[in-house]
Amino acid sequence: MQEVKEGDTVKVHYKGTLEDGAVFDESKDRGPLEFKVGERKVIPGFEDAVVGMKEGETKKETIPSEKAYGPRRDEMLLEVPRERLPEGMEPEVGQQLQVTTNDGQPVPVRIAKIEEENVVLDANHPLAGKDLVFEMTLVEIAS
Repeated sequence: MQEVKEGDTVKVHYKGTLEDGAVFDESKDRGPLEFKVGERKVIPGFEDAVVGMKEGETKKETIPSEKAYGPRRDEMLLEVPRERLPEGMEPEVGQQLQVTTNDGQPVPVRIAKIEEENVVLDANHPLAGKDLVFEMTLVEIAS
């Protein structure tokens, strides 16, 4: 039976949980995730875990944060004057916004802290700094 190797296009059903068992994502209601191994379109640890699997195989893999979304970085916290928020907005901790970089790229952020005159925005990925557990089933290899 064929095993997944670099360059293969695969379809994988998965359930992603944190170490405490909280589910952060799963494919059961959307259909399997399809990607080409080696293109780095998914987190490195997920791609590495699929290599060597056979069609129909299921496994559980813990992916350390370094091979997932990386560590949380303090330089990704941005202090912004409240007057720069959209007019009429009442900021709440945890609220998601989108900011635009100087070169026009949209970046999702969350409000991490609200101060008298400023808000602190967190541009870290919500799963940064966390080890992730994936239960994955290889549905298909389409070399």
